[in-house]
Amino acid sequence: MIFSIFSDYIHAIIIDKNRGNIKSKIALISSIIINLSLLAFFKYSDFLISIYNNISNNNIPLLNIVLPIGISFYTFQTMSYSIDVYRNEAPVQKNIISLASYITLFPQLVAGPIVRYSDIANDLNNRTHNFDKLYDGVCRFIIGLSKKVILANNLGIIWFNIKSSNYNNLSISTAWLGIICFTLQIYFDFSGYSDMAIGLGKMFGFSFLENFNYPYISKSITEFWRRWHMSLGIWFRDYVYIPLGGNRCAKSRWLFNIIVVWFLTGLWHGASFNFILWGLYFGFILILEKLFLLEKLKSLPNIVSHLYVIILILISFVLFDITSFNDVFKYYKAMFNFNNVLIDKTFLYYLVPNISILIIGILASTPIFKNILSKYTIIKFIALVLGLIISTAFLVDSTFNPFLYFRF
Repeated sequence: MIFSIFSDYIHAIIIDKNRGNIKSKIALISSIIINLSLLAFFKYSDFLISIYNNISNNNIPLLNIVLPIGISFYTFQTMSYSIDVYRNEAPVQKNIISLASYITLFPQLVAGPIVRYSDIANDLNNRTHNFDKLYDGVCRFIIGLSKKVILANNLGIIWFNIKSSNYNNLSISTAWLGIICFTLQIYFDFSGYSDMAIGLGKMFGFSFLENFNYPYISKSITEFWRRWHMSLGIWFRDYVYIPLGGNRCAKSRWLFNIIVVWFLTGLWHGASFNFILWGLYFGFILILEKLFLLEKLKSLPNIVSHLYVIILILISFVLFDITSFNDVFKYYKAMFNFNNVLIDKTFLYYLVPNISILIIGILASTPIFKNILSKYTIIKFIALVLGLIISTAFLVDSTFNPFLYFRF
């Protein structure tokens, strides 16, 4: 991280001093190559070695490099700084401490959102602090903490147990219950971390962009990706999709651009083929929607288009979280083999004691609770106090606190 800070600090100064000539472009290319090389070495070395070994029948030992935590996030942030300075969309930062503060800003360093330098350039040296910001930040932090500890962790226990079982013995209902729990878990885990980051940022005088906007209420996959991990989508749009030509080119090139973006999106999530296939899965669906499906979805009843989105998302997250393709197919077979047992004792064992947390999770993935809390201040205050107390109790008592974003 320290090397990345010094590298982009120097490159941005060279870019700024040599605007309009070839040295500026060379400095930008150098910055991008260095950043991507660091990310590739730490995150993808063993993945590439294993691919080479499988193709060539060699047995080159894996490096087993420890992944620097948050490298995917801060690498994208440092790259955005250099690119924005080159585009003259952000001022060059000549104080290395201020630039280092941006890159090492701990609230969002580990799990996002991806904060572009241009978004907080002014806040770095001209922050305002007041009680309202502090209050809003504390409230937002507690909401995120409650999402992570109360909802994500408890839903994750159900998924962990079902995922660890023999897929050949799963009933249809148990298989669907498991992936529903993971779909809720990953949303509350990721959006919970983002809420905590945004809340901490407000406490310190920073305004981070929103990262989630109730994606599970979407009526198309296109809309889903405008609501899910918004900072990543914006990053790929501005720094990959548009520079490739976006949709202002021939149709074949436009489709190619979409595939490239979603291949990279999948690869960014992890060094494994299942993530690449997960990204291409969404890329293919988005192409179908842009070509003809989106118009057809608009003519359907809302409940039908919403169900279409939820089913496609549930299918995608099987591929996202189960790395073995053999196990992925077995899990799909359990979900869609209608000759299988529909409901069994295992399903009831997990459903009955957890029905309340499932209902709360489903409701909390919609704006219902937010709308209620925004109208009634006293209810919001009581809910936040209870959320903090219950979250603290769970953290003290629980040993199950998974960190889903270790691979980033």
